[in-house]
Amino acid sequence: MNKPAATTPHRLLPVAAAVVAVVLWASAFVSIRSAGDFYSPGALALGRLLSGAAVLGLLCVVRREGLPPRSAWRGIALSGVLWFGFYMVVLNWGEQQVDAGTAALVVNVGPLLIALLGARLLGDPMPPRLLAGMAVSFAGAVTVGLSMAGGGGSSVLGVVLCLLAAVAYAAGVVSQKPALARASALQVTTYGCLVGAVACLPFAGQLVRQAADAPLSATLNMVYLGVFPTALAFTTWAYALARTTASRMGATTYAVPALVVLMSWLALGEVPGPVTLAGGVVCLAGVAVSRSRAARADAPRAVTTAGEPRSEQVP
Repeated sequence: MNKPAATTPHRLLPVAAAVVAVVLWASAFVSIRSAGDFYSPGALALGRLLSGAAVLGLLCVVRREGLPPRSAWRGIALSGVLWFGFYMVVLNWGEQQVDAGTAALVVNVGPLLIALLGARLLGDPMPPRLLAGMAVSFAGAVTVGLSMAGGGGSSVLGVVLCLLAAVAYAAGVVSQKPALARASALQVTTYGCLVGAVACLPFAGQLVRQAADAPLSATLNMVYLGVFPTALAFTTWAYALARTTASRMGATTYAVPALVVLMSWLALGEVPGPVTLAGGVVCLAGVAVSRSRAARADAPRAVTTAGEPRSEQVP
């Protein structure tokens, strides 16, 4: 006999993990803007990664997590260099060159690239609901980006940097997915963060000099970025990614622009206009569509085996 109620908590855990990751990544935009006034892009990325690696390393010791298996290291190394290292540096740099709206708009090419790379390299399915939801969310992201864009605040260099960040983000997610089949989410995140920190070590001199002059609030923002949007969010993301497709997880991040608008409203008193609010609602609606399933997909199907009917869930 089917017991769908018993599987409900198990199904909700990845969703909750994805929500935690997306909310914390949205909060990172505010902290990056604040700390970026006193830290250069490379120094900020290195400080963030070192803070995150310290927390993750402590968790690995407490949980007695060993080294990841050799078969997982390729994905860990690629995601560490591309997503933890290169992505954070170019995103920090890009946000210094363009306004927030343009940055959000260009970086949101990432989920589309994840879907294409996931289908090509990982064999991820592309159901119509996922494609429709991504199209709706991208339209919402365009609306938010255009409504927040300031006149003259963009540069060709900034747009190119944000586009590079989107490509690195997509490639990092697709690289991380196979590693999660061989190692735990905590292992993949911890050692990916360490790889990213090693890649950013050339910025160590800048970090030391700028930390001596930066106000405490900027340094605390950098530590916050390491502990929460990096250590916690990347781990919950990896946990959720291990239990669904890269394409579906990528679509979830379309909620970030809507959450950034809400957080800026609540934390900074930046009242969004009606067009910005509408774009945020459209982003969330698209995420809901992309995460939903057709009604028939969750309906039990009777399968006869050796003359005895049994119930089976359609994947």
